[in-house]
Amino acid sequence: MSERAALDGLVIADFGRVLAGPYATMLLADLGAEVIKVERPGVGDDTRSWGPPWVGDQSSYFLSVNRNKRSVAIDLSDPAGLEEARRLVDRADVVVENFMPGTMDRLGLGYDAVADRRPDIVYCSVTGFGGNNQLPGYDLLIQAVGGLMSITGPDPQTPTKVGVAVVDVITGLHAAVGILSALRHRDRTGQGQRIEVNLLSSLISALANQSSGYVAAGVVPTAMGNRHPSIAPYEVFRTADRPFVLAVGNDRQFAGLCEVLGRPELPVDERYATNSARVANREELVAILNEALSTASADHWFDALTARRVPCGPLNDIADAVALAERLGLDPIVEIDDPRRDSPFRSVANPIRMSATPPKYLSAPPLLDEHAPASDLV
Repeated sequence: MSERAALDGLVIADFGRVLAGPYATMLLADLGAEVIKVERPGVGDDTRSWGPPWVGDQSSYFLSVNRNKRSVAIDLSDPAGLEEARRLVDRADVVVENFMPGTMDRLGLGYDAVADRRPDIVYCSVTGFGGNNQLPGYDLLIQAVGGLMSITGPDPQTPTKVGVAVVDVITGLHAAVGILSALRHRDRTGQGQRIEVNLLSSLISALANQSSGYVAAGVVPTAMGNRHPSIAPYEVFRTADRPFVLAVGNDRQFAGLCEVLGRPELPVDERYATNSARVANREELVAILNEALSTASADHWFDALTARRVPCGPLNDIADAVALAERLGLDPIVEIDDPRRDSPFRSVANPIRMSATPPKYLSAPPLLDEHAPASDLV
């Protein structure tokens, strides 16, 4: 295993705020990049005030996406602060920003101005609706206008948002992939480039089969609760004690399910013999399965069906989910030594596993302006 992280030596000037940009830069920081987070003096990133929950006097929201970074407070409306930001940008390999389109250009920190001095710069802009549109983008808004809420919820009359800012997270992942791809291009050619990702396009791409169903087949999907439009049985069922999910994706799995449930006749019934037939006869099938599953506990069915390699499981809360990951040896929690606290800082682990250059956890999320001045950092 290498002592160096994959991105050691890479410097990122991070003007990102809230979630999409900070999530991308935290992933890169975990992989070794030195991320210098530029924040507003006295206030910092908006998420510093987004609580509860709190960890001491710090927002757990902010803490979730800002480990392994350094913080400097720079007043971009002040000429001296702006000059400090320019010096930081000129020493960085990567710039990440998610201001309203045009803001960085007006400050003299836009891609064209920076690339004129630094043709090797990798410059990533994150927006809500693309760089030509002066529209603010928050995750809930994008979930609404981007179609996600129309397919989420119990029925078409009850549009429902996903319980986490999933569009921001997806956009952050796209930003990180774009940055790494641009760095690879720079390694080959010496030339940097501009990367633009936006929340709306990221969501439409991430809608995957649902957006493809419209674009390729002209089908506009609607909310189906916990059901899948193209697979059955693939939803939440009743057991003797709590809800239970079946995610049966092929005929072999369906045959295993029916054997365990004591209903071996179902896979040879033409109404249920194929996935398309099961989708067409979903209501009858669901009633049969609910009746059978209601005779025993969720844990009983989980053990019995998992032994037959049938995808299934109980509905866990987040505490249960973390406990499951721990039982499976996935190490979902990391502890980072933090001299500012009486005990180590606990954080959700980076999910990427690398055999030679694994993620590293070197520092807890910074206090506002903890690492000033910026001129001392690179």
